[in-house]
Amino acid sequence: MSFLRLKIGLYAFLVTAVFVLASYRLFRRNSADGPSKEQVLIGTMVQGLSTAHYQPEKLDDAFSKRVFDLSLKRDDYRKTFLLASDVENLRRYQNDIDDEVKNGKRDFFDLSTQLMAQRVKEMQALYREILAKPFDFTTQETFQTDPEKASFPADKATQRELWRKMLKYETLSRVSEMMDAQEKAKTAKPSAATAAPAAANAAAPTAPEPVRTPAQIEAEARKRVLKFYDDQFADLSDVDANERLANYANVIANTYDPHTDYFAPKAKDDFDYQLTGRFEGIGAQLREKDGLIYIEDILPGSASARQGELKKGDAILRVAQGAAEPVSIEGWRITKAVTLIKGKKGSEVRLTVRKPDGATKVVSIIRDLVVNDETYARSAAITDKNQKIGYLQLSTFYADFNNDGGRSSAEDVKKELAKMNQEGVKGVIMDLRYNGGGSLNDAVDMAGLFIDSGPVVQVRDGRGRTQVLEDKDPRVQYSGPLVILVNKYSASASEILAAAMQDYKRAVIVGSTTYGKGTVQRIVDLDESLPNELNSLKPFGSLKFTTSKFYRVNGGSTQFKGVVPDVVLPDMYSYLEEGEKGSDYPLKWDEIAPARFRAWNTPPAYDKLRAESKARVATNQSFNIMNEVTQMSLARKKESVESLNLATYRTKQRQSRIEADKYEAAQKATTALAFSPLSADVQAASGDSVKVNRGQRFTKNIKKDITIGEAVSIIENQL
Repeated sequence: MSFLRLKIGLYAFLVTAVFVLASYRLFRRNSADGPSKEQVLIGTMVQGLSTAHYQPEKLDDAFSKRVFDLSLKRDDYRKTFLLASDVENLRRYQNDIDDEVKNGKRDFFDLSTQLMAQRVKEMQALYREILAKPFDFTTQETFQTDPEKASFPADKATQRELWRKMLKYETLSRVSEMMDAQEKAKTAKPSAATAAPAAANAAAPTAPEPVRTPAQIEAEARKRVLKFYDDQFADLSDVDANERLANYANVIANTYDPHTDYFAPKAKDDFDYQLTGRFEGIGAQLREKDGLIYIEDILPGSASARQGELKKGDAILRVAQGAAEPVSIEGWRITKAVTLIKGKKGSEVRLTVRKPDGATKVVSIIRDLVVNDETYARSAAITDKNQKIGYLQLSTFYADFNNDGGRSSAEDVKKELAKMNQEGVKGVIMDLRYNGGGSLNDAVDMAGLFIDSGPVVQVRDGRGRTQVLEDKDPRVQYSGPLVILVNKYSASASEILAAAMQDYKRAVIVGSTTYGKGTVQRIVDLDESLPNELNSLKPFGSLKFTTSKFYRVNGGSTQFKGVVPDVVLPDMYSYLEEGEKGSDYPLKWDEIAPARFRAWNTPPAYDKLRAESKARVATNQSFNIMNEVTQMSLARKKESVESLNLATYRTKQRQSRIEADKYEAAQKATTALAFSPLSADVQAASGDSVKVNRGQRFTKNIKKDITIGEAVSIIENQL
């Protein structure tokens, strides 16, 4: 791989040179008057992207419209601040933003900033006025919760009614949650935590919800909504000129593709370690979308992973420290939300999350140190019908990027396969679900553990030059039946490995269609691109942008479409419009010439395995209930009009809980898989209780995983 690294280093140098040249041209053009910071930032960024991005955008009216649409969406995603007349006022610049960028002007940016500031001030007075009076939850009226289906209010009377219904809906949801907590407190038995003093480092028990009358509950709910909006509007008031400029620069960057981002200096630091607590916390990676903060990933071995209730795709609505009052974080930026979510080991945080189907749930997590060992490749044996099947879990494609003695995922997987071979397993299940990718080199090397040799992935740059990355080692580490589990959160390097094994007919890919992230990004420090004459305007931050695209050995891209499994299984999250397709301005799927490769000598009998799996799934109660719940969740998701009648609302929420409980009950009734540690790991532990307990935690939450159970059957059908 030294040749690859050499090419990447040279390319990085050339990319930096492109941005240096762009900034010099801009500086020379504006040297008479001296360019502003905005002119340098936007001009350098756009000129550099016009050359270095994989698919450069022409600075024309189409580019202008993309920036206009995305800027409008980011400024007022819920369509609650701007009036229709404001939007029409801004629309005058819909085709002019490209010219403004070229000429260093900012008329659209200034007008949008001015209009938003004016409407924010007006809405601050409005929400306080509305929340000063009680709501009547016995009337029959509805609220449209999906901004995409809503329109900007035609006038101030329409806007007032929109805010009244929105505030009523948010108060209603809190009323319902408080009623649930009160009902739960009535039936709850005293726990050990409340019956005895807390241990030295244990979190304080959550205080029970006080008993309130319906009127008191409504008043308290309005008070909480008021506090949320007071906090949110305080944040809006704190946004300074630099932050507004950074937001606008990021809008322009995002119109190239979803993975091209501008990072202000502090935001770059947050990107480098976007976990909630670098060493202590809950171990969840976050992302911000349309005013909400979502769980992007759960770090294996973290407090969140062990607790098990927080899931990728959940939206965090409120955060509470132990027994303290929950704080709403809707509309917050990630940097601020993280300060509430992270915390010391042993402390409790309670997250009120909205599940993808709309149901809300309070998840209590005891913060802890993140155990790095649990992010590495791990394996175990599953005994079924007197035969052993190997199970290998890989959460990320980690690598020693700095050559300082760190671990490689490919080398670790190789060791796990050697242990499984020693165990005499009859087949291997490799679990890449929720694996967001990582090291490209490790994905290539890992593929080589299962095939003789040959191309694994093709990488093409914006100029159409294609590099084929190959496994050149003819040795095969494991040659038996192989199943690779994927889902819609398997991305990038996961998709490369799964696609290669599918094209070589080496494995059976099982699960749901993957994310569809088939692009390569690089980061350029913009400060390094500026001539010394502009040092007074620094710092400028960094730009992450797409430089290349991945293609399978069969010629098709993994971008946008992802990898479609050979055996598709029901998936609780299959109805979500997530993945690359659900993002703004994704690069599209295409194909190039296939690479020359030779398929595996003994391919699986795909048609037979699909038919057998389909028959099993059809008679499996857990899969049937999962499918039923998924279809109901999809129907609810489409029904974005919510009732503002308390009885109707609570009936719907109760039905959501019944469905969720039904699925959980079916899972509990599932026969547990017979996991056991590999003999080599038992010997290595040598009675070390820490290692033994870690191994038990590894399989604790997957013993009744019906997808793994089906993968076992698919392996057995090949024996």
